[in-house]
Amino acid sequence: MFEPVFFSTIKKYKKKRLLSDLSSGLIVGIVALPLAIAFAIASGVPPETGLITAVAVGFFVSFLGGSRVQIGGPSGAFIVVIYGIMQQHGMEGVILASLMAGVMLIILGLLRAGTVLQFMPYPIIVGFTSGIALIIFTSQLQELLGLPDIGVPPDPLGKWWYYISHLGNVNTTAAAMGILTILITIVWPRLYRKIPGSLIAIILVTMIVNIFNLEMETIGSKFGSFSASFHLTGLPEINAEILGQLFIPAFTLAVLGAIESLLSAIVADGATGYRHRPNTELMAQGFANIISPLVGGMAGSGALAKTMTNIRNGGKTPVAGMFHALILLMFMMFLGRLAMMIPLAALAGILVVVAYNMSEWRSFRSILKTSRGEAAVLMVTFLLTVFVGLNFALPFGILLAMILFIKRVMETTDIEVLRHEVEDERSYITEDFETLEIPKGVEVFQIRGPFFFGIANKFEEAEQEIHEKPKVRILRMRRVPFIDSTGMKNLRNFLERSKRNRTRTILSGVTPKALSALKKEGLYYDIGKENICRDIESSLERARKMLQKN
Repeated sequence: MFEPVFFSTIKKYKKKRLLSDLSSGLIVGIVALPLAIAFAIASGVPPETGLITAVAVGFFVSFLGGSRVQIGGPSGAFIVVIYGIMQQHGMEGVILASLMAGVMLIILGLLRAGTVLQFMPYPIIVGFTSGIALIIFTSQLQELLGLPDIGVPPDPLGKWWYYISHLGNVNTTAAAMGILTILITIVWPRLYRKIPGSLIAIILVTMIVNIFNLEMETIGSKFGSFSASFHLTGLPEINAEILGQLFIPAFTLAVLGAIESLLSAIVADGATGYRHRPNTELMAQGFANIISPLVGGMAGSGALAKTMTNIRNGGKTPVAGMFHALILLMFMMFLGRLAMMIPLAALAGILVVVAYNMSEWRSFRSILKTSRGEAAVLMVTFLLTVFVGLNFALPFGILLAMILFIKRVMETTDIEVLRHEVEDERSYITEDFETLEIPKGVEVFQIRGPFFFGIANKFEEAEQEIHEKPKVRILRMRRVPFIDSTGMKNLRNFLERSKRNRTRTILSGVTPKALSALKKEGLYYDIGKENICRDIESSLERARKMLQKN
């Protein structure tokens, strides 16, 4: 179950791969630097927390992970959640919630939930990510426009009113540098794709601000000097009350991290041709999120942008991700003071681009044009994320996903009532088939799809269509893949109603899994072995014998 890819690839490692991994790790490490600081500041934690997270999560996600090229670190999707935890519980709350999320991720991996989480309905994922993107964009306008951060309301609508009412206080220099950062970040990939525009933008804008001594806030002026070094934080105070308060935020971090990491790994598989190990990936994310807060970091996950940068620059194995973490570590130790010169407006500009890329507005627009059900799920998830909070929106979104899944399965299950003729068994695999005559007094219920709690009303509706009660009823179940406990109860009730109406019942073409369930429930023996037939032909023959006896 837990099979890190690193130990598989290192057995056949070659010098040629080492050079490509090291060069890719160097570029990804440099690219990850400003993003780590930007995500930390936007999350309300000190800048060094982002760097420590990038090193710890980045190293262990690659070392223990289930993907060859996944790059871990602070996540843009976590900004909203960690900011909320920081405001209510401080850094101790962030540490404890990150630890709890790590434990939850390990449990998800042990439960083999990796495969299931990959199939989270797309409208819900787009609703989450679009909502988070709007919140990030809204939160960064204050730094982008150089507005004072005193009296800024916490809610999105309040922030927008604050920005509109304070347009006269915009710092034009900061706004110009922020817009320049956005333009460079967007335009640069058209010139050279291997090095992301965000890195070029940070370097150029920081140089302009410092060479011309422009008056605007930088990391150093707002946060002072910082020394990003690993330090054992120890466990914060733990009690039932704080665990209860942090459970939902931690669960949100775990599920968001799992979804983001697995989606990133899936996209990477498409780009490289390899297949990741989803449950190993979840457990690696869990271990990384336990280690990171214990050494001064916070929660993190696999990140698609950095993963794709790794692929574009030739990263082939987890060694590239581990080396990217070591590059960040060297920067922390020897070049940390350079980070103090970065303008906050430039970091805000980068996060605006991150928010735009997260928004998936094209997918958003496309889903709105599809079915009403999916559009409703998308809008509910999006609005809850923005206006109520991700801690509520995520559990509600998962509930919506379950309802959507059940609805779709119900739509695939159908009961057709046949009284005159029925297709023979060959119709299941070929178009070359014959119809079989149904004797008078016999009725065939042809069931297609899972026999579960969602079809109880369909049985009753089918029975209500009948004006004259049949003497024999055949339940044709060749296309019933399984029967759940509720479906078994519904079947028992159906058989009892049939018995009261003096209608004999025959089961036809029962699949092995459904037959096993019937035996465990005892219905196999109640119905009688002789009344459970292999196919429709033998079922009709059995029905004729019953009619002759009557």
